[in-house]
Amino acid sequence: MKKIAVLGCGTVGSGVVEVFYKNRASIERKAGCELDIKYIYVRRPHPEIAYQDKLCFNFDTIANDPEINIVVEVMGGVDPAYRFVKTCLENGKSVATANKELIAKNGAELLSIAKQHHVNILFEASVGGGIPIIRPLHQCLGANEIDDIQGILNGTTNFILTKMIREGMSFSDALALAQQLGYAEADPTSDVEGIDACRKICILASLAYGRHVYPEYVHCEGITKLTAEDVEYAKDWGGVIKLIAKASRDPQTQKISMLVAPMFVPFESQLSSVDDVFNGILVDGDATGEVLFYGKGAGKLPTASAVMSDVIDCAKAADTIDTLYWEDSDNNFVEDWRTQPMQSYLRLQLQYRQQTALINELFDTPVLLARKSQPETEIAFITPPLTPLQLDELLSRLSDEGISVLGSVFLA
Repeated sequence: MKKIAVLGCGTVGSGVVEVFYKNRASIERKAGCELDIKYIYVRRPHPEIAYQDKLCFNFDTIANDPEINIVVEVMGGVDPAYRFVKTCLENGKSVATANKELIAKNGAELLSIAKQHHVNILFEASVGGGIPIIRPLHQCLGANEIDDIQGILNGTTNFILTKMIREGMSFSDALALAQQLGYAEADPTSDVEGIDACRKICILASLAYGRHVYPEYVHCEGITKLTAEDVEYAKDWGGVIKLIAKASRDPQTQKISMLVAPMFVPFESQLSSVDDVFNGILVDGDATGEVLFYGKGAGKLPTASAVMSDVIDCAKAADTIDTLYWEDSDNNFVEDWRTQPMQSYLRLQLQYRQQTALINELFDTPVLLARKSQPETEIAFITPPLTPLQLDELLSRLSDEGISVLGSVFLA
């Protein structure tokens, strides 16, 4: 029998325990051996937790117990999760984790330690919750060169944008509703500023391109500045606004481009119809073409399901799974996002209507957009492809003429 320790018993941790005991017979059959949870680590007593006889308040008990073969880390954050996971790997215990922050920051190091000690660190649940994406990237799509990955990787922001698109809600009202329904935390910064999506695309890019991409090297914008007017202009353009995380590789230089930002997505894109708390990830392989992974990106039981699939793989593995690996890096292979040409949507406040002539001159006859009740001194348009450096220079010239930016969104 192989014994499991679960670190943390919050929403996901309690889901892991629930799924394990509910489906234990099926899980053991798939793992090819008997399994049981020996410890549930919590920092202080929790009388409401089932299986009180399994509660453990001292991590060292778990780290030093030779019976523990597999550790499930669902505490979140980096401290003490990093220290706990590293210790477990060094002590010859495989780890299944849902911790995207940990993998985005320390993935290369932890994968190397696991390899040195002939164990595994698996993290299917770190991206997309219950959506299978990590395993397909390094196994099912292993014969492909991945040209591009782009997706909606955060359910909270997607719910907020869906409400803004369908019901004309303001950002603040949609956020309040998301918090009321439990889709957003009391402090939603990680979600609405794009930080959560950034960590996830870094994990996918690291796996797809073989070198660690650290989040601090990726330009990241959130959705807090979007308005109902921007949503209307997107519809007039022929699409919707989504928070998109992108990674792509230049086949010539082998360098990769990374970006997390709200973008206009055309209606013909499969991502345009990914709504509410659902996630969608488009992976473009040179052999398969585009493949869409779709489903609920978070939640107690979907995430627990992904964690338990990793537990099964840990139990079956005789050694380190060598396809799940990437090297450390200094990120010198990540292109400066400011040098990559992109089209943009701009909404500007004019001092007087005649300033449109200056805009046409600077942006080489941009594609104009319209909406209902558009003020005479407001103009919205799609720019030709410009690098962010070029765009900033042009906006600076407009600012000198008293023209201010009301809204700005990239095109996917």
